[in-house]
Amino acid sequence: KFSGVSISVEKDANGPPVGYPINIEISGGDYIELIKVANEVRSFIIKENIPGIEELKVDVNRNKPGMEVTVDRRKAGSLGVSAGQVGFQLRRALFGEKAGVYKNDGEDYDINVRFQEADRYNPSALFNQNITFRDMASGQIKSIPVSAVVETKNVAGFSAIKHKNMRRVVTVYSAILPGYNANEIVGQVQTQLQGFNIPKGIDYAFTGEIAEQDENMRFLSSALGFAILLIMLLLVFQFNSVSKPLIILFSIFMSFTGVMLGLVFFNMTFVIIMTMMGIISLAGIVVNNSVVLLDYTQLLLDRKREALGITDDNLLPRKDIFEAIVAGGKARLRPVLLTAITTVLGLIPLAIGLNINFFSLFATGDPQIYFGGENVIFWGPLAWTVIFGLTFATFLTLVIVPVTFFLSKRAAIRFKATLGN
Repeated sequence: KFSGVSISVEKDANGPPVGYPINIEISGGDYIELIKVANEVRSFIIKENIPGIEELKVDVNRNKPGMEVTVDRRKAGSLGVSAGQVGFQLRRALFGEKAGVYKNDGEDYDINVRFQEADRYNPSALFNQNITFRDMASGQIKSIPVSAVVETKNVAGFSAIKHKNMRRVVTVYSAILPGYNANEIVGQVQTQLQGFNIPKGIDYAFTGEIAEQDENMRFLSSALGFAILLIMLLLVFQFNSVSKPLIILFSIFMSFTGVMLGLVFFNMTFVIIMTMMGIISLAGIVVNNSVVLLDYTQLLLDRKREALGITDDNLLPRKDIFEAIVAGGKARLRPVLLTAITTVLGLIPLAIGLNINFFSLFATGDPQIYFGGENVIFWGPLAWTVIFGLTFATFLTLVIVPVTFFLSKRAAIRFKATLGN
């Protein structure tokens, strides 16, 4: 029932705040033409009847009520007052003028003097105030009412004039209904808009959540690539080998599969920033268990090799290699499981949003325990990513990594035998 009020109800978004999922920025020079095209784009998309779109809106309209004040320059000049003086007088009444500084506790606060709120919205009070000035021609002090040199007219103007990259912009935007995929809906909108005839000199671009996601995804993907490259280099220097780092990297990539399976199984959203941060951190966590297992297995192989007086692991009997891998898996079973379990259990309170008020717990004995809140919306996707990936990677570390290591040794033995023949 309130004119000009736009109301939208939205749920809290996972991760940092971003723009609307559907956010079409229409840019050009003529603002009236931009608003016209924006409304045509809005009507065009509505006619396509794409499911999942909540309500398309245009962020600028031409129905904002206002008052146009025109200075009669000829009359003002004959009275000795300038248009700038008239504008300054009205601005001072509406927005105030600095009259001093108030100091309190080392902080400075500007003191601005302006009309009272009732007078600021009273045209009679605004335009019947006097402009007091010294006439430069006669040197006398004059006092002229503002209404004597201005004409007013009620008009409807723009609610806002927005610019981006030195061009005027009007935005068509909308949220997505629950249960729908934003990327899929935006893809349909982009396909449909290819058949819309955009006038010359006007461009449109999809921004907001989708553009933010693409930019974040590119940055985080490059960060993940650099992280894996650095991990690979460090492992090569540590093991003085290429096969073992490749096995460990294989377990890292397989742990990413665990993340995707967990998100699909529990019907969770892939949040670009927080889920990708969890994947990057997961790459460093998964490496530890694999390094511990392979390092100890290699130590057992070195002991067997020294006992038999052999200089190369690949000359060991296949049975001895198998026994060393099994013994290494048994010895490192407890450390690997304890590391994974403690990490997962430590992340569960963050994932489910467990909150305990320790102040009230110690003061009154009431911990005020509750689940959820704003923290879990932000940090939950990261915690669940690490939980899913680490749980899946623990299985890989205990089963797939030893098997892969054994197969690599068998392949190396066969390769040496082929070279020998």
